[in-house]
Amino acid sequence: MEILNDISKDQLITDFKVAVTDAEALLKATVNTGGEKVAGIRAKAEESLAIAKARMADAQTVMLAKTKEAAKVTDAYVHENPWRSVGFAASIGVVIGLLIGRR
Repeated sequence: MEILNDISKDQLITDFKVAVTDAEALLKATVNTGGEKVAGIRAKAEESLAIAKARMADAQTVMLAKTKEAAKVTDAYVHENPWRSVGFAASIGVVIGLLIGRR
């Protein structure tokens, strides 16, 4: 389930970056159109995009730090308990093999 969440988070980040890029392109394309009302909306949208980009960068930094910490903890555990880790990996392999064999 955790792997699924990581994939979903990565997909969400990718989708968000695409949406931001598209919104920036739209704002650039409408620079010479409209009057004061459109200019105000464009300014507000640019501000919202800047805030969203900053928050996404912060979230990405936090996620990267958590991932590195989890990798360190996992590495330390495997070095402290090599046979337990091998047994766990083997049992996971057996379960996956049984599930694949049922199809």
